[in-house]
Amino acid sequence: MSHPGNPVHPHDPLIDAVGRLSVVPRILDAVVRRTGMRFAAVARVTDTRWTACAVRDDLGFGLLPGGDLALETTICNDIRSTHQPVVFGHASEHAVFSRHHTPRHYKLESYASVPIFTLQGEFFGTLCAIDSRPVKLDEAMVASEMALYGELIATHMALEDKLHDTERALDAEVNTGVIREQFLAVVGHDLRSPVQAVKMAAETLGTLELPPRAYRLAEIIAASSKRMAGLIDDVMDFARARLAAGIPIAKLDDEDLNEVVGRVVTEVAAAHPEVVLVVSLKLPRPLRFDPVRVQQLVANLLNNAIAHGDTTKPIVVRGYAEAGRVLLSVTNAGAVIDAATREMMFHPFHRPESTVPRPGLGLGLYIASEIARAHDATLTVKSNAIEGTCFTFSMPRPPRSGD
Repeated sequence: MSHPGNPVHPHDPLIDAVGRLSVVPRILDAVVRRTGMRFAAVARVTDTRWTACAVRDDLGFGLLPGGDLALETTICNDIRSTHQPVVFGHASEHAVFSRHHTPRHYKLESYASVPIFTLQGEFFGTLCAIDSRPVKLDEAMVASEMALYGELIATHMALEDKLHDTERALDAEVNTGVIREQFLAVVGHDLRSPVQAVKMAAETLGTLELPPRAYRLAEIIAASSKRMAGLIDDVMDFARARLAAGIPIAKLDDEDLNEVVGRVVTEVAAAHPEVVLVVSLKLPRPLRFDPVRVQQLVANLLNNAIAHGDTTKPIVVRGYAEAGRVLLSVTNAGAVIDAATREMMFHPFHRPESTVPRPGLGLGLYIASEIARAHDATLTVKSNAIEGTCFTFSMPRPPRSGD
């Protein structure tokens, strides 16, 4: 088998970008397992160069990340022109590729390669696999699955690029004193598309006939993209609250707050079966409020109680009417929160000191307080050793007809 070269070449930031993606080694592993071939790579292909960005080499081919192949010796050069995948399992018996110079040059029998396009539609390179021995392939299925992997790589490249842009811009914001909230609003909006693309691609992968490891990777990608979408939503809510007149709400008439809170409690209980939730809801009906935003508020309070409270003891959710107001409280056991910390709890990006890593950006309670403010309501906190820590949402109850 011919040995590829690793010449010195001009720096290409796109090659480095692929090399930084943690998902790429997992994708190459999945390609090797799916095709039965012992070599897989992501290649940057231009009109002058073929360069390996990332490599999985169980074949002993000898190519390292950053290494080049002579462009004219590759089938990827043809793919750069046609934008069509090429898959075959036995070159020496193939009607076309038995006479092609690439299998002869590199002594290949099996080959699979699909084009990778950026989210802007520009040709980036290929995702490919090779082996010196023949393998049995469902060529159409392999091409389809590898194309999905190529889309995942492209979306992760876009996300990585946005994240690096964000880091550079944030440094500039701090150094020059430009308003941080304006930047966050733009970033939150621009990140939605690639994150949604990652989620959709992962869900599509989960419907295919893949090895168990590949299914698990698709589940991890889907779960991570869902969490990222939640973080982006928090950033967008933060930006709206700071740049506009507060978080927008859409109040609906004749809403049942008992039912709205009950749905959130059910969802949180399903996600955290180890936590005991004690619920007592005696809220009046009907009421006028934004059900989506109130669900978000309750979810933030429950998740905060789970993250920072003592989950070996029950979390209590109460809803009732008192003195012309509707009150909804979430109480958890745990360490008493001192007065200085309580003063800061509803500030953005506040995270209590802890030796245990906590998820999120520290925006949950701030967003909950802004949702309360949008309802002309209040969100307060009390904490003591006897009653625990209690967050209370207090909303005016509109007078009933005839009052």
